[in-house]
Formats: sequence, C-alpha cells, structure tokens
Amino acid sequence: MNVIPLASSSKGNAYLVEHEGAVILIDCGLSCRELHKRIKEKVGKEGQTRFANFSCDMIQAVLITHSHGDHVKGLEPFLKKYDVPVYANMMTAETIVSEFQVPEDAFVCFENGQEFEIGPFLINPFSIPHDTSDPVGYLVRGMGNGERGVECECYFHGTDIGTPLDSIGVKLREATIATLESNHDPVMLRTSGRAPCLIQRIAGPRGHLANWEAAELVKKFASPRLKKLMLAHLSQDCNTPRFAEETMRETLAEMRREDIELEVLEP
Repeated sequence: MNVIPLASSSKGNAYLVEHEGAVILIDCGLSCRELHKRIKEKVGKEGQTRFANFSCDMIQAVLITHSHGDHVKGLEPFLKKYDVPVYANMMTAETIVSEFQVPEDAFVCFENGQEFEIGPFLINPFSIPHDTSDPVGYLVRGMGNGERGVECECYFHGTDIGTPLDSIGVKLREATIATLESNHDPVMLRTSGRAPCLIQRIAGPRGHLANWEAAELVKKFASPRLKKLMLAHLSQDCNTPRFAEETMRETLAEMRREDIELEVLEP
C-alpha cells in the first residue's frame, strides 16, 4: 500500500491511497489544477515514483472526513470532471450539499463504524471529536487479491482531532502506516496573539491535537506493526516542523521504536 500526502494544512487537505493499482482520495481540499500539479510533483519525484502513467482517472472514490472547507472546497469542481462516488456519513453529506453545492446524488452514505469495500480496500470509518457535523477518521485495509480474508497493510488516517480518545488509539493500534495530526505547540498557541476564543477552540476538546497529545497517543497505542508515521495538519503560526518532529522522536526513543519511519508533512 502506498500513501501520498498532497496537502496537509488549514489551507487544504488531500491524500492518495493506492493498493494493487486501485486509488482512492481522502479529502478534496484542493482545486483541480492544484490537485493535478501536486500529483505530478509527488508521483514523479526522483526515487519515489509510486505510479506509472498516473492520472486522476485512476481515482475510484473520494472519502470525506468532515465538512470544513479545507477538506472539501475542491470537491464540486472535481466531480464536474470525474464521475466518481463520494463516501461520507449522512450528516457530513448533508452539510456539504448545503454549503458547497455538491449534488446530493454524488454521495454514498455510510454509518460510522460500519465497514465497506471499495475495490481492494476495506474501509472502516470511526468517529472523532471535532467542531463540525459528525467527523470521522479512516482505517483503510488492503485486501490481498481483493479478498476480504487476505489482508495486507493497514492505513490509519486521523486529523482534526480535539481529544486523543482511546477509541481512536484502538484504531491506530491496527496500523502499519499512519497519518496523525500534530497540530500545535501549546506555548506557541498561547502566545500567538490570536483571539482568546480561537485559542480556546483549537486547544479545546473538539479542536486539534497538540504535539504532546499526538506523541502520547502513539506511545500508548502504536503496535509493533507500525512502520511509518506521518505527522499532519501542522499549524503554520502555532507550530514548527522541528517542534513536532522533536516531540515525536523523543517519544519514539522512549519506546525504543526508532525503527518507525517518521515524516513531518509541512504546511
């Protein structure tokens, strides 16, 4: 399984997941033009090419985590060019239809916690705490030869998480590859000059994970199966890639898990 982050910040979010030649897109917070540009840059990078002759035509479905604009603002123009289903729970779909003019019939709605298949993927959406209508993370399993009983790698996708709940950690425990939010440094947030209500929102139980909270979640729940960890959704004003990386590396050293490949997704 290959996971390629195309964007990870409050300005836009999009991730490609590939398995056995099938591709899904998690979130669509980029314009079509920017999506094409970043796909070309990412898959064509020397030594890291994942796909041969890749194009957006390979994308079989779009999975939406929640209805905030930085995750869905590119969805409506994307669907005008590519006729693919959009998977979301009912509340998220209703909000996107209302606020972003995405056609209702574009959606395939699921219930949180109910697994479903897309090609060689087995998808498990799980609830997360964030300040929007019914947000989710995803556990994406690759099925060997498209068969449910033959599992390959497992990808955990969790961003925009206000509280590091054990229910989220249980999903992280199953992952071989993970994208986890490491949004802010608490001191930088407090001294950012932002409005007190915004600081309270970000640090609150339905806001975003601090670096230390992401590290504690990994410390408590990462299993020996985890081999790659990507830190995501870093604040441009209230964090730095160095702070996020140092916090997580210290924790991985305490765990004696320096074998985990750590990547920081810069905004």
